[in-house]
Amino acid sequence: MAAPVIEFQDFSFRYKSQNEDTLKHINLVINKGEKVLILGPSGSGKSTLANCINGLIPFSYPGEITGSCKVAGIETQEANLFTLSNHVGTVQQDSDAQFIGLSVGEDIAFSLENDCVPRSEMLGKVEEAAHTVDMDGFLEELPYDLSGGQKQKVALGGVLHNDVEILLFDEPLAALDPAMGMTAVDLIDRIYREKNKTVLIIEHRLEDVLYRHVDRIILINDGQIALDTNPDDLLRSNVLKDMGIREPLYISALKNAGCVFGPEYRLADLDEPDISLYRENLVRHFEEQKPSLKNEVPSGEELLNVDHVTFSYGDFTALKNISFRVKKGERISVIGKNGAGKSTMAKLLCGIIRPDEGTVTFRGVNCVQYSIRELGQKIGYVMQNPNQMLVKDMIRDEIQLAMKLNKFPEETIEKNAEEVLKMTDLYPMRNWPISVLSYGQRKRVTIASILSLRPEIVIVDEPTAGQDYKHYTEIMNFLEKLNREYGITILFITHDMHLAIEYTDRSIVFSDGELLADDYVFRVLSDKKVIEKANLKNTSLVLLAEKAGIDPELFIHAFIDEERRNRAHG
Repeated sequence: MAAPVIEFQDFSFRYKSQNEDTLKHINLVINKGEKVLILGPSGSGKSTLANCINGLIPFSYPGEITGSCKVAGIETQEANLFTLSNHVGTVQQDSDAQFIGLSVGEDIAFSLENDCVPRSEMLGKVEEAAHTVDMDGFLEELPYDLSGGQKQKVALGGVLHNDVEILLFDEPLAALDPAMGMTAVDLIDRIYREKNKTVLIIEHRLEDVLYRHVDRIILINDGQIALDTNPDDLLRSNVLKDMGIREPLYISALKNAGCVFGPEYRLADLDEPDISLYRENLVRHFEEQKPSLKNEVPSGEELLNVDHVTFSYGDFTALKNISFRVKKGERISVIGKNGAGKSTMAKLLCGIIRPDEGTVTFRGVNCVQYSIRELGQKIGYVMQNPNQMLVKDMIRDEIQLAMKLNKFPEETIEKNAEEVLKMTDLYPMRNWPISVLSYGQRKRVTIASILSLRPEIVIVDEPTAGQDYKHYTEIMNFLEKLNREYGITILFITHDMHLAIEYTDRSIVFSDGELLADDYVFRVLSDKKVIEKANLKNTSLVLLAEKAGIDPELFIHAFIDEERRNRAHG
């Protein structure tokens, strides 16, 4: 039997600035060589539990501890960060907070330099790690100039050298495109198997993590362990929905078809099981729901016209002859791999940068005639990294800032601020300092601050990054309400195929600076050529449809329609 490597005994922790315990009477044993997913809503205590393991608690985040937490047999309270770092390697959710080097190569080499590895040996190890995470062409680049997904890759590369017993990944998939997410899960799995590491993964994207085997899932809620089980038993239960955590798409599709899961069915691995037990249910339910394919052009007043736009960063052409139109009231997902040009396109639409060639017009007026501030009241942009948007110290002040800069009347400022605070579940925290917020909570603050301006178009860059399903659903439902009731047009720049399926009708797909596809979501996500070229991945709905002998395009279409009907009826 494997020896325990992490042991919590009646462990509780309260941050110095709080009145109640964040972790409450935790009893948990993780054995050497286990691969464990730590799952739970935002604010449940997942990251606090992780920080107790890697030593950031109590050494960086002081507070009151009762009970015992041992890592590799060491009582963490009696150790120090240096000692614990020899046993635990961490990839943080916020990659910016982890960078040390002035270049990608320097950052990946940091732990090797600390270990005094000879330079001749170090260069080969750095190149190998960079190649593994697909960053070998970026070794001379500044880390802070990279996209969110590229930063995450560098952080992953930096821990590959660490000869530690435990590897802790805090939302490693948050900023990665779907195909790179699969690569990251593969990479973590390979390290786990080949290096005999104990691996802990904190992640919201349950379906993506379950792409490879996980031994256990620890479900945290309200600072306590709500469930400690295996993936199959978790998926058979209704605990995920009860806890406000999104279940895999294929599980939802099977449940919609009335399937009852027996113990003989391995739910956690869609590639492995024979679905003959459920094929009859799936086919019958599909025939009942079967939609007719849409061919009509979306109606509505044209707001944006992107006409043959090209843009370059120096010698690098980020966008090549891009043309598309956006009509009032549309919900569009802008998808593609990291570095495909999605965020560059968003910056062009908001006037942050201007086209080298071609034009962007808003309601027929060339956007070069508007200042960034003027355009910001028409097209709101919520950046991927919330830390790049936050200016004020307090939540309420941050949300009011843009309205004050735009000289809104005081009564409008108060009314708008209160409304978006409530809609984004931030009202109870309205007087909190931003410094104590999690990454996901900061994301919600930035969304609320942009929404307060009531723009006609809102561009949201990776809205699900760092969000649990409960808060993601609340924000997305709010945005959907704005779209439905007020006609606000919304563009989601996203890697999240769930979001595209659930909340958008049309997808614009970028690949290497070119417009690869512009069509209905169900067509895009069932087109294998587009999926491969755009570095996406086949959704589990496609795999399920193929196993059941159903046309994937129609199956996805039927699933989308049914899920939206279910959501509309509560």
